[in-house]
Amino acid sequence: MFNQNDVLETVNMIEREHLDIRTITMGISLLPCISGSAEATAQKVYDTVCKKAENIVKVAYDLSREYGIPIVNKRVSVTPASLICSPFANKSYLIGKALDNAAKNLGIDFLGGYSALVHKGMADYEVEFIKTIPQVLADTERLCSSINVGSSKSGINMDAVKLMGQIIKQTAQATKDNDGFGCAKLVVFCNAVEDNPFMAGAFHGVGESDTVINVGVSGPGVVQHAIEKIPNANLTDLAEMIKRTAFKITRAGQLVAKEAAKRLNAQFGIVDLSLAPTPARGDSVAQILEEMGLEVVGTHGTTACLAMLNDAVKKGGVMASSKVGGLSGAFIPVSEDIGMIEAAERGTLCIDKLEAMTAVCSVGLDMIAVPGDTTASTISAIIADEAAIGMINNKTTAVRIIPAPNKTVGDCVNFGGLLGRAPIMPVHNESSEKFINRGGLIPAPIHSNKN
Repeated sequence: MFNQNDVLETVNMIEREHLDIRTITMGISLLPCISGSAEATAQKVYDTVCKKAENIVKVAYDLSREYGIPIVNKRVSVTPASLICSPFANKSYLIGKALDNAAKNLGIDFLGGYSALVHKGMADYEVEFIKTIPQVLADTERLCSSINVGSSKSGINMDAVKLMGQIIKQTAQATKDNDGFGCAKLVVFCNAVEDNPFMAGAFHGVGESDTVINVGVSGPGVVQHAIEKIPNANLTDLAEMIKRTAFKITRAGQLVAKEAAKRLNAQFGIVDLSLAPTPARGDSVAQILEEMGLEVVGTHGTTACLAMLNDAVKKGGVMASSKVGGLSGAFIPVSEDIGMIEAAERGTLCIDKLEAMTAVCSVGLDMIAVPGDTTASTISAIIADEAAIGMINNKTTAVRIIPAPNKTVGDCVNFGGLLGRAPIMPVHNESSEKFINRGGLIPAPIHSNKN
């Protein structure tokens, strides 16, 4: 039973502390769409997505109005498209265009799933599919792509890692008129999950039901304000406050997710309780860490603060819902977090420190801009480092990196909206090319043998 204080507290979270439902994402299986030709398959893909998700925008609007909670994004994820395109990989772009057209028709923000799972090996059709990514992302507006190159069970497919370094460079060049914006819609995973509602890495796993609703809740501002109320608390009490706050945020997400699934005739999947920041001041994971006692994010102690925050958020969330999933934790996308942006601009936050932080938080090196002349092998090496963290620690890690054409350290790219702006961050100039060119598979760690 809610009392007056509970109601007022929730209103305050929404109006002053940036609490929102960051996304309602409908996952749709496209496996029944495979037909005898690429053209016929593309038409079935378009029709299926438009039919299944025809009411997602309306339902999100209605729920936002009824419950008074902003719902920022309406999205769709689909079966990894490489599977749908396997009989005609050289025409995969037709499926990509059909998906983007469906997204436009529905009025949703993004559609994820132009994806391939190649963590143990790449079939010929998967290689052909991956090679279409740069042009497809250049020719579409709302389509997102992801590739899984490793897992704790299989190891890291270094042939795929090498290829993705090249693909990212090509994608940047294909979208050079917009500072390599295509790379903001492309993410490389280790241990990708099947129920992630966040872009650019969302896809609908083959182990999922036909149609599923996954919801991502975000409340960095709510957590920051909670910490501000106990400025002299020790870290034990601080963790307890974060847990209680995450519990309240997650309950709001579950309420919306269950009702959305009911109205959209879909299964309720999961609530992802990740703290996903925006460029707005007061909606920043970095500022939470600074409220804990850091002068600026990136200084010594940052990784410890982030570890505690991430763990407390997960503990509070799992007490609030039996269907917590997705990525769930704290995101650290540089361009999408005002605190991260400012720390990177002053040089306190570097890629090496970010890599250390990814060992204890959700996902990985996210929305990082680097000089346009960064080599493909260096990008591949960055991916390999991040995949190794995920593989060894049995967690999801990822890289969404933008080698901004004609930009160098000291410059900035600005994508606007939730994607924000990113200062160009330096990378190490020493070569990793011989390592990347070895290819093969980095074997899975010994703890993978748990059957």
